[in-house]
Amino acid sequence: MTQLFGGIEAGGTKFVCMVGIGPLEVVAELQFPTTQPDETIQRAIEFFKPYTRGGELAAVGIASFGPVDLNPASPTYGYTTTTPKSGWSQVNLRGRIQQALNLPVAFDTDVNAAALGEHHWIPENRSLDPFLYMTVGTGIGLGILANGQVLHGLIHSEAGHLAIPHDLQKDPFPGICPYHGDCLEGLASGPAMAKRWGQLAETLPDNHPAWELEVEYISLALVNLIYTCSPQRIVLGGGVAEHPGLHEAVSRKVQQHLNGYIRSPVILECINDYIVPPSLKKRSGVLGAIAMAIDMAISETPKRLSR
Repeated sequence: MTQLFGGIEAGGTKFVCMVGIGPLEVVAELQFPTTQPDETIQRAIEFFKPYTRGGELAAVGIASFGPVDLNPASPTYGYTTTTPKSGWSQVNLRGRIQQALNLPVAFDTDVNAAALGEHHWIPENRSLDPFLYMTVGTGIGLGILANGQVLHGLIHSEAGHLAIPHDLQKDPFPGICPYHGDCLEGLASGPAMAKRWGQLAETLPDNHPAWELEVEYISLALVNLIYTCSPQRIVLGGGVAEHPGLHEAVSRKVQQHLNGYIRSPVILECINDYIVPPSLKKRSGVLGAIAMAIDMAISETPKRLSR
């Protein structure tokens, strides 16, 4: 019997559930809106249930919007915590799915999972360490792989809330972050762009001044991450980052801000191979969750054999 693995990308807007073995072997996939916790979690459970009855499904990985509790010793491990998503604060996401499916369940942030997905499934990325994934969309998040592991700490990276230079004469917009106002996410997320300009980012024309500001803010954040993390590659994903020409403009601006200080040929000569779009496109998160499930199943095997 072929073992299968489950992945959930639990987003603030939608859930993506997948059963398979990897990018080229997907057995089933389902997307549905993120509504209230009981309804949304039950739909995910019902999707996976048929694959548990014959024992095919070995483990499930959950890649969740945050903030979340990633400390296995914590009584609220696997919970969403202080999320502004209405109704989702202090929800035992991991525990409810594990109890219903009676399977090992791995748990991490959506952007950590996206970093893992791009690193695990794309051969040219596997030797690159540290490795960063930044998403710019409804929110801004960062996933970090360092020394072969996804980086956790007090909680997890919250680089979307980096404090970056904000020229109030050039951009008087105060920002939308309820905690910090004009942090990176408060200035450069999709909702911040919509609030500033009165229309959705995807409707703004290429020559709109919004994109010059967006390039400036994203590049400033990436420069700080290059200085602090010294990554060997940065994947820039998310809906806002899909705007045509944005990757190239960000790369050029990063070079300008670095001003020759980082003397790596990758920065000086191959910047467009250094800051790249996700190879897995919109599936980075859910395929990262599949990779988490595979790792979880491998780690659980010795425990089952010793019983």
